Amino acid sequence: MQKAQASPGGALRVGMIGLGSMGMPMARNLLAAGVASRVSVFGRSPEKLAPALAAGAERCDTPKALAAQSDVVITVLPDLPQLEALIDGNDGLLAGLAGPLLLVICSTSSPEGVRALAERLDERSRGQIHVLDAPLSGGTDGAEAGTLSIMVGGLDEDLDRARFALETMGTPVLLGPLGAGEVAKACNQMVVAATMVALSEATTIAERAGLDVEKLLTCLGGGYAGGRFLESRKQRLIDKDYAPSGIARYMIKDLGFAHEEAAQQQVVTPQLSTLLSLYQDLGARGLGDLDLTVTQRYIAELDQKSDRDRHD
Repeated sequence: MQKAQASPGGALRVGMIGLGSMGMPMARNLLAAGVASRVSVFGRSPEKLAPALAAGAERCDTPKALAAQSDVVITVLPDLPQLEALIDGNDGLLAGLAGPLLLVICSTSSPEGVRALAERLDERSRGQIHVLDAPLSGGTDGAEAGTLSIMVGGLDEDLDRARFALETMGTPVLLGPLGAGEVAKACNQMVVAATMVALSEATTIAERAGLDVEKLLTCLGGGYAGGRFLESRKQRLIDKDYAPSGIARYMIKDLGFAHEEAAQQQVVTPQLSTLLSLYQDLGARGLGDLDLTVTQRYIAELDQKSDRDRHD
C-alpha cells in the first residue's frame, strides 16, 4: 500500500459525506477549527448542506469531485451499503481518485464488512486508498460540543494523518487493527442498550408507584447509577419526549453486529440476546423511527399487550 500523503505544502484537504444530525455539527467544528486548507462536502440533498457552505465548505456535485480534491474523506452514513453506493460508477469516489486517499468510516457497521470493503478498495485502487473505521459515541450533543468518543481501528500512521481533523470532533482513540473500532462500538451499544432498558423499567415502576420521576432521576444521577447517558436522556424520560434524535431502530443493527462478534469470539451473552430480541420487537411494533428513549414507552405498554393477549 502506498503511504497517504498530505496535499502540497502539508495542508490537509478534507472531504465529508453524510451531513445529517451528526455529520453537520462535525463539519462545522472542523471548519471552525481551521485545521484544513479545504473542506469539501457532498450530499444527495443539496439544501441540507447550507449550514456547512455558510461556514466555509465547498460543495461538490459528485463523490468523484469530492475525492479529486481531498486527502481525507470522512463519511458519517448509517452503514456500509450507503457508502458502497457512492464508490463505483462514473461519478463515484474511485473515479475521482487522484492520489493516495484516506477513507474514515464513522458508521456503526460490521467489523468483517469494514475489513472486506478495505480489501476491495486496496485492490481496486492499487494501494492508494487506506481505511480507518471510526464509529462515534456521544450522540448529537457530543457532535455539537465536539466531545465525541471516536473509536478507531487501523494503522497508527493513518490515524496520525486524520488526527487533526478528528480532534476537532472529539477524542479519537486507536483500539487495534482495522475493525477494532467497530468491535468497540458494538460493546458500547450493548452497554447503552442495557442502560436504556434499565432506565425505562425503573421510571415506569417509579411512576406507577407514585414517585416523582424527575426527583428519582436526580437521585440516581448522584449515585452509582448516574452517568453521561442518564444526564443526556433525563429530560426526555421525564417529558416522555420520543422525537427522533438517536433513532431506536439503529440499535437493532448495532446489537446484531455485537451478536455476530460474540458468536465469532465464542462468548455466551445472555443479556445481549435478550436486548436484541427486545429491540427487534420494539421495531416490529412500529416504534423504531422514534428516539431511543421510546424504549420507555415500549416497556410501559408491554403489560397492555399481555392484557390483550389474555382476552383474545
